[in-house]
Amino acid sequence: MATAAPPPFPASAALAVATLLLLCLSGGCNAQTPVFACDASNATLAAYGFCNRSATAAARAADLVSRLTLAEKVGFLVDKQAALPRLGIPAYEWWSEALHGVSYVGPGTRFSPLVPGATSFPQPILTAASFNATLFRAIGEVVSNEARAMHNVGLAGLTFWSPNINIFRDPRWGRGQETPGEDPLLTSKYAVGYVTGLQDAGSGAGDSLKVAACCKHYTAYDVDNWKGVERYTFNAVVSQQDLDDTFQPPFKSCVVDGNVASVMCSYNQVNGTPTCADKDLLSGVIRGDWKLNGYISSDCDSVDVLYNNQHYTKTPEDAAAISIKAGLDLNCGNFLAQHTVAAVQAGKLSESDVDRAITNNFITLMRLGFFDGDPRKLPFGSLGPSDVCTSSNQELAREAARQGIVLLKNNGALPLSTKSIKSMAVIGPNANASFTMIGNYEGTPCKYTTPLQGLGANVATVYQPGCTNVGCSGNSLQLDAATKAAASADVTVLVVGADQSIERESLDRTSLLLPGQQPQLVSAVANASNGPCILVIMSGGPFDISFAKSSDKIAAILWVGYPGEAGGAAIADVLFGYHNPSGRLPVTWYPESFTKIPMTDMRMRPDASTGYPGRTYRFYTGDTVYAFGDGLSYTSFAHRLVSAPTQVAVQLAEGHACLTEQCLSVEAKGGHCENLAFDVHLRVRNAGKVGGGHTVLLFSSPPAVHNAPAKHLLGFEKVSLEPGQAGVVAFKVDVCRDLSVVDELGNRKVALGSHTLHVGDLKHTLNLRV
Repeated sequence: MATAAPPPFPASAALAVATLLLLCLSGGCNAQTPVFACDASNATLAAYGFCNRSATAAARAADLVSRLTLAEKVGFLVDKQAALPRLGIPAYEWWSEALHGVSYVGPGTRFSPLVPGATSFPQPILTAASFNATLFRAIGEVVSNEARAMHNVGLAGLTFWSPNINIFRDPRWGRGQETPGEDPLLTSKYAVGYVTGLQDAGSGAGDSLKVAACCKHYTAYDVDNWKGVERYTFNAVVSQQDLDDTFQPPFKSCVVDGNVASVMCSYNQVNGTPTCADKDLLSGVIRGDWKLNGYISSDCDSVDVLYNNQHYTKTPEDAAAISIKAGLDLNCGNFLAQHTVAAVQAGKLSESDVDRAITNNFITLMRLGFFDGDPRKLPFGSLGPSDVCTSSNQELAREAARQGIVLLKNNGALPLSTKSIKSMAVIGPNANASFTMIGNYEGTPCKYTTPLQGLGANVATVYQPGCTNVGCSGNSLQLDAATKAAASADVTVLVVGADQSIERESLDRTSLLLPGQQPQLVSAVANASNGPCILVIMSGGPFDISFAKSSDKIAAILWVGYPGEAGGAAIADVLFGYHNPSGRLPVTWYPESFTKIPMTDMRMRPDASTGYPGRTYRFYTGDTVYAFGDGLSYTSFAHRLVSAPTQVAVQLAEGHACLTEQCLSVEAKGGHCENLAFDVHLRVRNAGKVGGGHTVLLFSSPPAVHNAPAKHLLGFEKVSLEPGQAGVVAFKVDVCRDLSVVDELGNRKVALGSHTLHVGDLKHTLNLRV
């Protein structure tokens, strides 16, 4: 979905909004009425079966569908659902967004003097770096509270097209910032946590939804606009092995474990078929194999795109028919409203196909309470403007940023001491960033704390942008003022990196170097610095900063993602040691030489015969600047294995071929998988002098069969330990789920032989046998 970014929220606008908010609080602003069907005050509506709250959602939806003409039905196939006054159904906009907070991007949600802003959390790439599944869910709960509060005053819908759970396969992808990174397990855990936080209506709520989440963009979507190759016409050529091993697992988890209410198909083709017209991918996998309880939406105008851009069908009626028959339920755009009646009349589509699609949409709205009357008299009806931007919500945004920030280098300069610093130079095009911190798919935040403001709350600062913009090209470099500031300060903090002009939807990068003349700025300021120079990278994607990593003049390096509304406060919390960093990189940081590889080459696995290095930490064979999972602390942690088996036997059924033949692997399903699990217990001790959180990552290296990954993540846990304190971390390893690999045909197999478990420097080998 393409959106235009508004300008940063100026102080004058903030003052105006604050004034209006005071007027509202004093009664000068009437609350707007929420949108709902089945108004209890209308006796005629009460007699309709679809308004009967005691009936099942399926029965109510069937009753509603039976009352509609074909012309009316097609109005429920699109996001701008038209009003149907004769049945008391108001217009409804399905498209709202909540990637990292309630957003104004979708037309279903807007801000007003009544609710001028919402809590803006870090972009998911930084939240994922926390490796904290509890945090993923907690953010989802806050976002859904604020969404419901806004819905109750007519400012938001109930269907939110978030999260983005595509794999960050290539470091140049402009939308990588929206994702939880390159690892299928981390992405799956993020999806389940965030979706559950958004949707969970509480114990005893049955199948009800608080809000409806949507996992997108299905599938193998990670090229936006690279050297003229656009997502609208890109055909992702993907092997079945890579599809089932890398691209599909997060979507499967989202549906099967997260019980998400929606999946969105993408613009691109996969192996020659547009995803929104692929019956195998939609009806076969999402509905058939995974049993989606909800609706399938298209990305915006993607049905139009498959006809007009990809020329996949000869007529628009064919495009409408093939999409609906493939399993599409809702079209973001108006293509299906325009062409579906003609498709039915031409015999290309049956009316029952249309019924099936709108039934899935209606059932979702039933589960949300849209057909239960005034939401203010229903569960979550007490939520209102005072529940948005609460102090606890804003504190969670700051905590999320703190937990995600990754310390990549530290020669002992950090943490800083406020007592020993009389002056700090804060330099760089992102040093006073506000709007940049909230990334894309943003909403108006509660407030901003810029890096300059966060640092300035602790010590006296001198600010120089160094470049007039992040692109830092041409005459925008302002070296003299920047180096003078650094030369006269006790410590220098350089905040550089990217913004939406460098990486965004519809814009992929072609280089992994810092933009424009930023490297010159960094080197000149570091060389001129009187005291230690701290480099802060604000970005979604990774950079080749080898020069800074190896420079003696740069004392420390942090990556802070796009840290959300409280980013500046969180950066200061980490630099001054109020928070001990525990974030870990959720993506590989590649060298600039990686850009020789075409972004359009979807292969995950390396090919030694051609020098193709593979992709992501699971398969990549080349050099890295920083590795997936890298991240330092202000203390040190020691790991000791308490218990784990050295032998695990797979009990195969009598007569199984692998009892008599030499098999490299066995199927990862069937009776032999039941209760086939073991525990790994680790003792983790804080061996340093500072308390803090620690991310424990458990990896496995499987036997070299089926082109298996070099290693893959089995699990992660976050622990908090005081100096000298120890704790035990337990992982339950399900052999068929966690130790399986995907074979060349896309089937999950348990590799027999020697598996090596890793945590940090600790390694343990176990033998899997029949």
